Amino acid sequence: MTRTAASPPTTGRSSTGLVLIGTAIVLTGLNLRTAVNSVGPVLEEIETALGVSSGVAGLITSLPVLAFAAIGFAGPPLSARFRDAHVLGGALLAMAAGMVLRSLAGSFWLFLVGTVLAMVGGALGNVLLPGLVKRYFPDRTGLMVGAYGTALSAGAAVVSVSTQPIADAVGTADGWRWGLGVWAGLALVAALVWLLVRATPGVSRASHVAVRMRDLVHSRLAIALTVFFGLQAMQAYVIVGWSAQYLRDAGLSAATAGLLLGVNSIVAIPVNALVPAMTVRPRAQWPLLSFFMCCYAAGWIGLWTAPLAAPWLWMVLLGLGLGTFSMVLTLFGLRARTPETTAALSTVAQGWGYLIAGAGPLLVGVLRGATGGYDGMFVLMLAGVAGLWTLGWLVTRPRFVDDEVNRAVPGWSSAGPAPAGTEVLESAGAEAPVSAHVTPGGGSPRG
Repeated sequence: MTRTAASPPTTGRSSTGLVLIGTAIVLTGLNLRTAVNSVGPVLEEIETALGVSSGVAGLITSLPVLAFAAIGFAGPPLSARFRDAHVLGGALLAMAAGMVLRSLAGSFWLFLVGTVLAMVGGALGNVLLPGLVKRYFPDRTGLMVGAYGTALSAGAAVVSVSTQPIADAVGTADGWRWGLGVWAGLALVAALVWLLVRATPGVSRASHVAVRMRDLVHSRLAIALTVFFGLQAMQAYVIVGWSAQYLRDAGLSAATAGLLLGVNSIVAIPVNALVPAMTVRPRAQWPLLSFFMCCYAAGWIGLWTAPLAAPWLWMVLLGLGLGTFSMVLTLFGLRARTPETTAALSTVAQGWGYLIAGAGPLLVGVLRGATGGYDGMFVLMLAGVAGLWTLGWLVTRPRFVDDEVNRAVPGWSSAGPAPAGTEVLESAGAEAPVSAHVTPGGGSPRG
């Protein structure tokens, strides 16, 4: 078994320059979910202030996911034309402007525009950070991915816990506006650091092998991974968008509900650190997946039947279930033979997967508006768990996307170098997939 990866170019950076880039990467990670996680704790206040229905509120909670799917694909073309530091600096400035705009919005449509702008930083960061880590920190990839992944989880947790208390501290009906807008300051700091990063003359991009992403439709494994990613992301975004509001409606205070959502995010920090190392062991994949599914099922059923009996336990269990996120990112590398196939698989699976995920929060809002309750949310989520468990049986089998596509399109994954000017999409996602590419011959893959 061998592990393969594209060789990054020499950066020619001084240690001071690398420290600056590393700081910018970590600060960007801190911002990747602030615009998303700040909405759930004050969703009720947003509904009241903007005069929108539960169905429209569902659109608000779905929009970030849809924006990640659409805006993220713009990352590589922008990176091909402009410096990465300028792309990310500009994206974070747009993010800050969007946060401020939606905090000042007096109408739903203006709030919607602000939300789309606020998602730019997260969407482009999802796509570009993994490539930047591989380029500038080829010998410290695990350290840097762990650093910005931890920053992502920490930022999500802090925002979930603090947004409602900030709104309450303002002491007015418009306190929610401060709870949303204050996080623009973090985005501005990260943008400033990126704008301080200087260009390095003479640095060229690594050559890539061109693979046609549309041909992944010939792989049942690729389709299964796409749906799997979408269903697990749906679980995450329904938790982020609706669990705090559900707990408030069940009788908990707004501050306590926000704190519980923060606990859910905190649990994800060590989970995301440990799961990839376990996933690269083939015999551990199915038991690990089954553990996550049991946690999901127990957490959702507990929230549904006895929300006030042990809400901390239910949210912790759901946090453990969210380990499917880092698991599927690892599987992208384990189910592809080359870095190029990994990038194509990850981009397609996450792009379409986020579209699937976006339907979840929207449907919850529509069902809540139609029925006046949350039964529809729990039925939808438990059906998603069943779908994940079924698909998990397929995606944990030791197969390769390359082999399936090559049977339909011979030579697909062994095409020549990409023509000049051709940009190959980097892997999308909040964290970089573990690049554990396995060659025939037996043994255990290592990520």
